[in-house]
Amino acid sequence: MKKKVLITGGGGYVGSVLSDYLIDHGYDVTCIDLYIYGKNVFFHDKEIKKVIGDIRDQNLLKKIIPGHDYLIHLACISNDPSFELNPELGKSINLDAFEPLIKISKDNGIKRFIYASSSSVYGIKNEENVTENMTLEPLTDYSKFKAECEDISLKYVSDNFEVAIIRPSTVCGVSLRMRFDLVVNILTNLGYHKRKISVFGGKQLRPNVHIKDMVRSYLEVLKKDELKGDGNIFNVGTQNLPVQEIANLVKQNLGDDIELITSHSDDNRSYHVSSQKFSNFFNFKFNFTISDAINDLKVAFDQKKFSNSLTNKFYFNIKMMNSINLK
Repeated sequence: MKKKVLITGGGGYVGSVLSDYLIDHGYDVTCIDLYIYGKNVFFHDKEIKKVIGDIRDQNLLKKIIPGHDYLIHLACISNDPSFELNPELGKSINLDAFEPLIKISKDNGIKRFIYASSSSVYGIKNEENVTENMTLEPLTDYSKFKAECEDISLKYVSDNFEVAIIRPSTVCGVSLRMRFDLVVNILTNLGYHKRKISVFGGKQLRPNVHIKDMVRSYLEVLKKDELKGDGNIFNVGTQNLPVQEIANLVKQNLGDDIELITSHSDDNRSYHVSSQKFSNFFNFKFNFTISDAINDLKVAFDQKKFSNSLTNKFYFNIKMMNSINLK
């Protein structure tokens, strides 16, 4: 019998790719999402059960959660600029809705709850490798609420209710629900279409993960026989590169005619995230690189997959959030 997975935010950049991937691997998938960016984001559109709804609606959650084995919680107002656009809205979705969600999940038969936190919970670190046992020093409300939700989730761990916390790096690569407001995707979009990339700062290290490895990671967490206790917190990321080096990779993969311009940045966030714990625990090997993501994007651009990718609000969370009146 197929295991049943409910994904909050299943129509998002990562969620849509993950939903298709889990269908390919024999899972029964239900997605709850507001589908602000449209519903045509799945290859397996007919097989995926789509619930149009808000995770703040507790009555809806009580209706749809029973009968599922696992819940992967991706839904949030993602990234700092979108969050800061309406901090009250951000708090209501990213923090206030979390405890009711995990409580309803536990009360209604979910066996394993997987929470997508963020590597940004670490803040600025000087250590050579940032590991899961280091103190969290989040710099923004977005990151602070991610850290708070981690603490809340661990209170619910029991023999019958497993919790895994994933701290993803910045994701890159192609999705049917595409985003061009993430560092590798931004630089590739600019390089391909403008043949000019402006890099602000450039020396800051940024941890990245290819979207294909990201969804593979979630599958590994689902497949694990047992995740007992409260120590199931994992960084997921692979290449920690300076922004300048990412820009150089774009130039190498797209053409030497691309002009690179460097200017000053006040954003000094820089950290090198280690995913050794995840790799060891799940016997997992990251298979895809930043160059793979750049080349995947190049193929998509060559095939005209994304119309007006420099300006279309559907590809930029903050532009889309600005254009709607979500409360």
